[in-house]
Amino acid sequence: MTAFTSLPLSKPQLDGLSSLGYQTMTEIQAQTLPFILNGRDIIAQAKTGSGKTAAFGIGLLDVLNPRFFGVQALVLCPTRELAEQVGTEIRKLARFMPNIKLVMLCGGKPIGPQIGSLEHGAHIVVGTPGRVQDHLRKNTLKLDSLKMLVLDEADRMLDMGFAEVMQDIIAQTPASRQTLLFSATYPDGIQQISRHIQHDPARITVEAEHQADSIEQMFYEITEQQRETTLLALLQHYQPQSCVVFCHTKKQCDEVASLLRDKQITALAIHGDLEQRQRDQVLVRFANNSCPVLVATDVAARGLDIKSLQMVINYELPRDPEVYVHRIGRTGRAGEKGLAVSMVTPAQTPRINAIENYRQQPCPCDVPSSLKPAKDFSLKAPMVTLQLDAGRKNKLRPGDILGALTGDAGLAGKHIGKIDIFEMSSYVAVEESASRQALHYLTNGKVKGRSIRARLIR
Repeated sequence: MTAFTSLPLSKPQLDGLSSLGYQTMTEIQAQTLPFILNGRDIIAQAKTGSGKTAAFGIGLLDVLNPRFFGVQALVLCPTRELAEQVGTEIRKLARFMPNIKLVMLCGGKPIGPQIGSLEHGAHIVVGTPGRVQDHLRKNTLKLDSLKMLVLDEADRMLDMGFAEVMQDIIAQTPASRQTLLFSATYPDGIQQISRHIQHDPARITVEAEHQADSIEQMFYEITEQQRETTLLALLQHYQPQSCVVFCHTKKQCDEVASLLRDKQITALAIHGDLEQRQRDQVLVRFANNSCPVLVATDVAARGLDIKSLQMVINYELPRDPEVYVHRIGRTGRAGEKGLAVSMVTPAQTPRINAIENYRQQPCPCDVPSSLKPAKDFSLKAPMVTLQLDAGRKNKLRPGDILGALTGDAGLAGKHIGKIDIFEMSSYVAVEESASRQALHYLTNGKVKGRSIRARLIR
């Protein structure tokens, strides 16, 4: 284990790391940070959950000049959800560094306030390619003072069709910049991008931070007609409190989520056709235990940050074994056990062979008849989510909501779960049994001295 104190970091940075409980580096941090802090370009293959955000976050904070209010670091992310996670992490890392300003530039949000934020000056921009390009075209964003460019989950940005947009953005940055490229997989497109935009990059590969036995894997051999009944049997047999079901298409996601709801299983679908507000609500409800089953496409699930995911189900087995490994790597983290179950038709046998070759170990197979379905089964969430019509813009903080509910509303702290604050709205998870009391107070009482409208999200 290598301590962060072994790095040539400033005291404010080390204080920030210490306040977050970061003492020793993860493998990706230990391998990349010496290169990053030395000004070297890197191309790193690392999965979500490996600690890569802190690696490039520490690196970009190290190169900033706080007295110069020009954009000195740009982080591009494939989705708004991932961008917001990255922005939140960097803000935490910078909490002891005075006057560091970070601006988020993501689609799905009004562009006017973003322009206003940029006019006041920013050191760091974290955003999605489309919206960053919009600002460059409007001349509201200038990158001529950029010191560091980070492409986070670059493979997914390519999958989502952002190659030309990324090239356009990169063309407007100084050739002298340092470029950090992070990718979960390493397709040809990534190698091509690296050749064009990086100078002598250090190549680093880190396996997912899992113990070999932390994820139990099982493949169920089915006919096409058994797909729906097998999915129901799996959920009845294992009864997970949190599960992601992966599908290939948006239409399939909606159909599967609808099937599960008809069978008394609380399920939500997430895919590219959802508006940003809907995506936010779905991800909030899944992360705060208000919905046990999320039905997702690969692109929509990217950036999903769930601390304790019990189970992953491949409703459709992916063609690419790297995608399979990335999907199942969302469970079994942080020392917990995970379960990954896949359905396989006879026509998909080559996909199992590819996974076996890639992992260098056999795939254990079973049949659906071995599953023991429960009688009178339903899979309901222990929590429900209340939405409030105030957020960061109104200076609302999690403590304000918690204080109102445990104070005037009379709820016990144990009845209240995760609280998420967005720009214009906030979400709080409460136990189903306490939801009426909480909603009644929020409808009639006050939070932080003001009346706030609230509603239950179903």
